Amino acid sequence: MSKPLIGILLGAILGAFDGLTSWFTPAVREQLASIVISSTFKGVIAGIVIGFFAKKFHSLPIGILFGLLVGGVLAYLTARFAVGGYYFQIMLPGSMVGLIVGFATQKYGRVPAEAHG
Repeated sequence: MSKPLIGILLGAILGAFDGLTSWFTPAVREQLASIVISSTFKGVIAGIVIGFFAKKFHSLPIGILFGLLVGGVLAYLTARFAVGGYYFQIMLPGSMVGLIVGFATQKYGRVPAEAHG
């Protein structure tokens, strides 16, 4: 499976789980569905960016760091516009999604063979 596809799939799955962690914040439980949907979307966006980065750069440490950075920035932007300013509750799982996707795309993604003519 290609690196971008792994990033998209894993980002969507982990993004959904990221959104589900909002259940542990009682003040936002009534918004659970919209939080899960937006977190899934955020995970897909992170997966696309991280996957294409992994396709271009082949370094596990740099891929993990880039994933952490992308996940953290997207989570920060989400927290910035969230009512109540739940920075820690949004940024921790969002950054972890990026870190895991960065690791997985570097470790398990396949780079297509170049055609020789």
